[in-house]
Amino acid sequence: MIVAIVACEIGFWVLLVAGLAARYLLKARGLSTALLLSVPLVDVALLVFSVIDLRSGGEAALGHALAAVYLGVSVAFGHRMLGWADQRFAHRFAGGPPPVALPAKGTRERVSHERRMWLRHVAAYGIAGLILLLFAALVGDADRTASLWGPYRLWTIVLVIDGLVSFSYTARRSISSAKER
Repeated sequence: MIVAIVACEIGFWVLLVAGLAARYLLKARGLSTALLLSVPLVDVALLVFSVIDLRSGGEAALGHALAAVYLGVSVAFGHRMLGWADQRFAHRFAGGPPPVALPAKGTRERVSHERRMWLRHVAAYGIAGLILLLFAALVGDADRTASLWGPYRLWTIVLVIDGLVSFSYTARRSISSAKER
């Protein structure tokens, strides 16, 4: 299962770079579109592989939990990662404008950015949770799926810490604004 996750991660970046190379280096818009539209198919392949593995009697294990995490993160952050890579590729190879930098620390825009990123993190967490529930339902035996939830519990702690850090920007901004008055 871990091999499938690694293969999907590699597939994601290969299709992304190939799509951007076709767009900016080869000027092949049709090929670029086809390659970039196939990037989400990597996620579908991982989901299908996981479901087939579980339905054919495979034991729910850490690999399945990591696949759910990977899929949640990919769905929640995938479009943003595509945009991030597109900006940098266009700038480096096609004379595009420089990539947009993060807003400066302490600004209202940065505070808003941090909250939006945390909400994406919450979305990834929720999507992964739904996928884990799907996996557990496919197996149909709570004892055989108990190992799926260990990484998710750890992720819960990470999500809370990320939320505290994210909202600390809001608190710092509020304190700074109050001092300026």
